[in-house]
Amino acid sequence: MINFSFAQTNAYPKLFMSIKVNNITKQYGNQKALNNVSFEINSGEIVGFLGPNGAGKSTMMKILTCFIPQTAGTALVCGHDVAEQSIQVRKCVGYLAEHNPLYHDMYVKEYLTFIAGLHPDKISRNSIASQIKEMIDVTGLQIEQNKKIGALSKGYRQRVGLAQALIHDPKVLILDEPTTGLDPNQLAEIRALIKKTGKEKTVMLSTHIMQEVEAICDRVIIINKGEIVANDKTENIQKTQGSKQVIFVEFDKETSLNLIMNIVGVSEAKNTTGNCWQIIAEPEKDIRSEIFQFAVQNNLSVLTLQKEEQKLEDVFKILTTAEKTE
Repeated sequence: MINFSFAQTNAYPKLFMSIKVNNITKQYGNQKALNNVSFEINSGEIVGFLGPNGAGKSTMMKILTCFIPQTAGTALVCGHDVAEQSIQVRKCVGYLAEHNPLYHDMYVKEYLTFIAGLHPDKISRNSIASQIKEMIDVTGLQIEQNKKIGALSKGYRQRVGLAQALIHDPKVLILDEPTTGLDPNQLAEIRALIKKTGKEKTVMLSTHIMQEVEAICDRVIIINKGEIVANDKTENIQKTQGSKQVIFVEFDKETSLNLIMNIVGVSEAKNTTGNCWQIIAEPEKDIRSEIFQFAVQNNLSVLTLQKEEQKLEDVFKILTTAEKTE
């Protein structure tokens, strides 16, 4: 039985450090894929590991799962050194790789039986069948369980990958693009599963879907060109990047850019369509009352007024396109 809980395995303290990375560098010839990367992840956290293609995300995940060695630095998973104690690390990690390597000639249940057999210290022979049934139920594979993996859609193959990552009840889940290829209904189900899992386990996931990060992650680590450029809660990252205030307003008749730019607190303004304007305000200054006063003074009626904070996607673009300064 998979409990999604530490209660019946090792009762860790609330802030047990599941992952601790210290000055990890990975070099391929003259190219540094990772450059002195350090971060920590506590038990019970769901952390989004973000970055553009080629930033070093998959490289970091492969190091943490003992698929490749680091060039320098140390990394601990559940207290085990990835370089010196790789067997112990693999026992406590569930890993879904970016390209989800599966045996396409095997049937779903056959494959999960094979994977369960690789964890004899976690799954007894007598409990393999019940463990597989539970994982099939948890990941929604019931109607496809008797098919060959090669006959499944991409979304269902992704579910098989999640099932193999979860089957031995790991303390840490490392998921590289776990929702790739899923339809909207499947997305909602897998996100709910990850969120449920993250209440008692450590989950580190990479994704390019910012809404996914905002929906399920407790914290975000952003990596760019092999270096950490942000590591904080989503809302804190948005604030510290001086998030601009964006206001959309529609008046009942025409006005001019010059007049709008005279409103106190306005830094930019753009006429989008007709009498609609996008107004950019200085950070942490609510200018909606000034806009209403402007309307009254200029004989205008406000038909629509909508305030929108800078999104995580905007912050991501700023952090991963800015030139590095010495």
